[in-house]
Amino acid sequence: MSDGKELDGRVAIVTGAARNIGRAIAHELAAAGAAVVINARTSEAEAKAVAREIEHGGGRAFAYVADVTDEKAVGRMAAAAAERFGRIDILVNNAAVRREQPLAEMTLAAWREIMTIILDGAFICTKACLAQLTASGAGAIVNIGGLTAHLGANRRAHVVTAKAGLVGLTRALAHELAEVNVTVNCVSPGRIATARRGPEPRAHRVPSLTGAAGTPDDIAATVRFLAGPRARYVTGQTIHVNGGAYLSS
Repeated sequence: MSDGKELDGRVAIVTGAARNIGRAIAHELAAAGAAVVINARTSEAEAKAVAREIEHGGGRAFAYVADVTDEKAVGRMAAAAAERFGRIDILVNNAAVRREQPLAEMTLAAWREIMTIILDGAFICTKACLAQLTASGAGAIVNIGGLTAHLGANRRAHVVTAKAGLVGLTRALAHELAEVNVTVNCVSPGRIATARRGPEPRAHRVPSLTGAAGTPDDIAATVRFLAGPRARYVTGQTIHVNGGAYLSS
């Protein structure tokens, strides 16, 4: 194993990997030598494009469309990953929806939509991959959180609560899975420059010490470290990648 291919022989599932941060994570893990399952809920064409990009670069990948809130679909995805690549060593729970809405206008259905995708999705995917992660002997789960889970944010009660829940899930699973050599950590991005279908969220107005937004590659590099052999003594942690915004708030 070379330093540049520290994940050679490993297999990763990255949820919400068709675009932005998830796409960057998939590419980064593939660059480290991992075979990668590119998950998307609806963006099948984009997911397949990411898989092709990885394969054209000499890596191994395939796209799999599955809603992370659908337990049976996720189970089929985990089974397909194990059948295609023989194992699952890394799970990155990145799938999320980040809406803004005042609490007074928020319906229970809107609240539950966010909770189900972010928090239930992480639970469902972890359960589906658990046997394979345990069999790995060096399994790694990385949950993608968010700065607002620690600072709060206006008009984002559902997102803040769900992302804060990921921190709790990370800590709980770190305790529970340590005995089977599975590390569990959370990466908390700050303001990241990504392609958006709408206006810049208000929550992204928190200034960083660096004065600039980060990139999806900044998050991907941190995930690569946490998934790799040099982070086996790191578990139960939330790693803040935000240019110092957490300190400046």
